[in-house]
Amino acid sequence: MKKMKTIYLAIVSVLVLTACDNDLDQTPPLLLESSALEEFGPVLNAAYHYQTGGSTPMGVMGDFRADNMLMLESPYTSFDTYNADLGGLDLVEQFFRPFYSNMYKAILSANNVIDNSTDATEIAEAKFLRALSYFKLVMVFGDVTVNLSPSPSPSDLSILTRQPAADVYNNVIIPDFQAAIAGLDNSGLSSGRASKIAAQAFLGKVYMYRGNFPEAATMLAAVVNGAAAVGISLESDYANVVVDGNSEIIFATQLSTSVPNAYGSQTTFVGWFSGADTKSLTPLDPRLIAAFDASSAGGGGTDLRKALTIDTDNMNGSNKYTGALDQDFIEMRLSDVILMYAEALNENSAPASTVLPLLDPIRTRAGLNSLTGTISSQADVRQAIADERRVELALEGHRWFDLVRTGTVDAEMGQTISSNYHVFPIPNSEILASDGVITQNDGY
Repeated sequence: MKKMKTIYLAIVSVLVLTACDNDLDQTPPLLLESSALEEFGPVLNAAYHYQTGGSTPMGVMGDFRADNMLMLESPYTSFDTYNADLGGLDLVEQFFRPFYSNMYKAILSANNVIDNSTDATEIAEAKFLRALSYFKLVMVFGDVTVNLSPSPSPSDLSILTRQPAADVYNNVIIPDFQAAIAGLDNSGLSSGRASKIAAQAFLGKVYMYRGNFPEAATMLAAVVNGAAAVGISLESDYANVVVDGNSEIIFATQLSTSVPNAYGSQTTFVGWFSGADTKSLTPLDPRLIAAFDASSAGGGGTDLRKALTIDTDNMNGSNKYTGALDQDFIEMRLSDVILMYAEALNENSAPASTVLPLLDPIRTRAGLNSLTGTISSQADVRQAIADERRVELALEGHRWFDLVRTGTVDAEMGQTISSNYHVFPIPNSEILASDGVITQNDGY
C-alpha cells in the first residue's frame, strides 16, 4: 500500500515553519507570498505532517490521564493528581506545547490551501485537516483561539482571544467536515489521505461530543453501512487492529523513522505504553487489568484482547503495538465507529434488541458471548457499551476523552474531580507571547 509517509520526505525540508513569537502567527517561509505559488500539494502535505506532532500527546493524555496507564516519576505523576501541578513546565514542554504548536501549524497550512488553491480536492482535504486539528484542540483545551487566515496579522492580538468551544464546533469544525464530505470521494483511503468516509466518521464523533445523538446516528450509520463498499472491514484477528494499513483503519496519522517526526525525538506513544521511558517503566494501571478480567467474567470466556494488549508480568502495554517508531497512530477505526453508533442509537432510545447485536462481531472476535438478551434497560446498555469501548480501544488514546464526553469522570475514576481538570493547561509561552490575550484554563 502506498503510504502518506512516503511523500513526507519531499515536504519536510520544504515547509518548515519559522520560529515566531506565537504559534498562531507562524508562516511557512515559502508561503510568505502565497499568490506566487502555483502548486499547493506540498502545503497540504505539511498539514498532514504536522498531525504527527499530536499523536504522542493525544495517546498519553487519553490513557495516562485516565485509569488505564500510570506515571511513576515526579512531576509526571501529576497526570493522576488532578490539580494545577499538571501545568508544570516539564509536562507542558513535553506534551502540551508540541501538541498546541503542531495543531496550529497544521491549521495555517490548511488555511493556505483553502484560500489559495484552485484544486477542489486539495481544498476539501485541507478542510478535513483543519476540522480535525480544531477538534483535537477543543477536546484537549476547551475554548481555543480561532484563525482561518493563511497570514494572520502579528500586530492584531485581538484575534488571539479564545473562542467558546461551542462556537468552534458550530462555526469551524462541523462546517469544515461537512465541506470535506461534499468534496471528497474515497480514493484517498489506499494512500492514507483524507476521504469522504473518514470525514463522515469524524463528523459523527463530533455530534457525539455535542450530544446531538440523532445526527450522530445518521452519520455513523452511513459509515457502518458504507464501509464494505470501500474496502473497510473488521479485522478477523484482534492482533491486527493496530497494524499499519489493516482493513479496519478509516484514518491514521502515519509515522516513519525515515521522516522527522513533528513531535521531535522524545519518547513516542508506543514507548510510553510499553514502559520504555524511565518516567514510567511499569505503567500498567491495575484497574485496566481488572477491566479485562471483568470483561472475561461477564462474557462467558477469556477476553482475548487482554493478552494482545497488556503484559501483566511486566506491568506494561507492550503487547498491543509492534511497529516501534514506525507505528502509525490510528485516529479512527471501524470498531470505534460501530461502538459510537450503538451508543448513539441507545441514547436515541432504540431497544436493546436493536443496539446490542451491533457489538456481536467485536465481542465474537474477542472470544466473548453476545450480550443480546442479557440486559435491556438504557442505563445497562449504556454501561455495557462504555465497558466495551474501554477494553476494545485501550491504549489508543480514547479513555479520558470518553469519560469527559459522557460525563462519567467521577463515577469511573472513583473520586470527585473538578471540571477544571477535564481539560489541559494552555502552554504558558502562548499566554506570554500574546500579552495575556490568550488566557489560561481555570485551575492552572
